[in-house]
Amino acid sequence: MVLVTLVGEQLAVEGEEFTYLGSNSECRNCQLKTVCFNLKPGRDYRITKIRDKSHKCNIHEGMVIVVEVEELPLTVAITKELSEGTTTTVEKKDCKNIGCESYDICTNTALQNGKKYTIIKVYEKIKCPRNYELYKVDVSD
Repeated sequence: MVLVTLVGEQLAVEGEEFTYLGSNSECRNCQLKTVCFNLKPGRDYRITKIRDKSHKCNIHEGMVIVVEVEELPLTVAITKELSEGTTTTVEKKDCKNIGCESYDICTNTALQNGKKYTIIKVYEKIKCPRNYELYKVDVSD
């Protein structure tokens, strides 16, 4: 399924990646808001195609451009070593060590607790300062 959304013209470059931050209250009266707000907050996306259509926007400098995007996998930490293709439930870690190099993947804000994800790539074991046994993986839902 093709995901279509609007991005500011300065971001509208094929191959460009961005994180969708969520809806903006200033857009509540815009007729195009359903196209802008159809992505998942906190998730990363890559622009795969630029369409030949633009619109005025009160938020972005200049115009917004219609683009096709693909959702990128989530990079997260899991507590046991699993192989690619395995489906598992991933939980956010309750970690306050914001100085840790793995903090972002352990506490990934886009991760939904209790949801099942499929592991699509396995990286390495994470060096955890709290001595948890964790593995870095990419997952998709």
